[in-house]
Amino acid sequence: MRVSRRVLSTAVAAGLLVTAAGCGGDDGGGEAPAGGGALKGTTVEVAAKWTGPEEKNFREVLKAFEKKTGATVKYASTGENTDAFLGPRLQANQPPDVAILPQPGLMRQYAEKGSLKPLGADVTQTIDQNFSPYWKDLGSADGKTYGVLIKAAYKSIMWYRPQVFSDAGVQPPATWADLVKAAGTVRDSGTTPFVLAAGPQDSWTLTDWFENVYLSQAGPEKYDQLAEHKIKWTDPSVGQALETLAQIWGKPDLIAGGTSQATKTKFDASVTEVFGQQKAAMVYGGDFAAANINTTKSKVGTDAKVFAFPKAGNTAPAMLGGDIAVAMKDGKGAQELMKFLASPEAGKTWAGLGGYLSPNKGVAPDAYADPVAKQLIAQLQAAGDAARYDLSDLTPAAFGATPGEGMWEALRGFVQNPSDVKGTQAKLEAEAAKAYKG
Repeated sequence: MRVSRRVLSTAVAAGLLVTAAGCGGDDGGGEAPAGGGALKGTTVEVAAKWTGPEEKNFREVLKAFEKKTGATVKYASTGENTDAFLGPRLQANQPPDVAILPQPGLMRQYAEKGSLKPLGADVTQTIDQNFSPYWKDLGSADGKTYGVLIKAAYKSIMWYRPQVFSDAGVQPPATWADLVKAAGTVRDSGTTPFVLAAGPQDSWTLTDWFENVYLSQAGPEKYDQLAEHKIKWTDPSVGQALETLAQIWGKPDLIAGGTSQATKTKFDASVTEVFGQQKAAMVYGGDFAAANINTTKSKVGTDAKVFAFPKAGNTAPAMLGGDIAVAMKDGKGAQELMKFLASPEAGKTWAGLGGYLSPNKGVAPDAYADPVAKQLIAQLQAAGDAARYDLSDLTPAAFGATPGEGMWEALRGFVQNPSDVKGTQAKLEAEAAKAYKG
């Protein structure tokens, strides 16, 4: 998840902030293998955005590390704006030992400023053993490995109410054309097909819709080029994706409350309106939407199910968001924790607690706590090298991660005026050019 996108975060209540000044830092000397209390007397401070259930589960992973190594780990909650928390700490030369960053773009910004410590050979070896080269590259900058994707959100799914589908006589669609057809059938049966979250603070969902369609139509290579701004947003491939989205976004009778209501709807509300208030049949949301569904009377796996985001082209989209762990201090404590977080041991501990996915190949589907997670991790592993990280999280934050700006606002404007494909492309390109230059 990212700073404000809530890509992975479903717990939004403010957590207890553990003040970090003076409690972080490694007080051990040279490198020593962890285990058998090798880090006894060493304190490691970890800063992450998680609160509520996500923080509780992460603390269990940290407890496993403490038990394994003898280290003491202190946790600091950054809140949703990770950069706002870490910035002053870095300026004061008091960073945490390890930080969990919500997007690769932020990792690269810190790496360019010299705020991160490259990972040691044993840590990178652990990454090589458990992650494909794409995910290692995601945590690298200028030829050095700084981070590891420790927690992922699978974002190529749609949530739906199976009873509505059954009553309407439709099956979960496999292609975009099938999705449009199914939406019409559901509408004709008396249920609005979609709730669309396009509120000012939650229009990250629109970027996810776009990215799934674009990855499927344009393919992984062009997806990478667009993420790096090697091709412009005025490229015909972007226009094709927007025209495809307009087949749903441009039809107010397919969206609960129409366009005007969609542009006010928050993500949390979009999920509860479908599964708590039965206002519609479907809603977009990554695996993390399960936490929202669990606040209603609907049960994940029975009243709420998922289907793979339909193919709009030749590629079955498999897109992740995720949180990247980085070391911000030298010392054996930070490096050993990074090594542990890259290991199957940490991933299996986390997977058994629920609310977790990982591209770590050492964490098998049967390690996951619930059937939906097993289904999603199987889809991810089947995608292989075609799987990609969330495009907007790969771009500068001003373009891909800021409410009211960049991709968020351009796509929100497109929802309001879905016939303006060229104008939307021009706005996207102008915002991208400005952000990448900055």
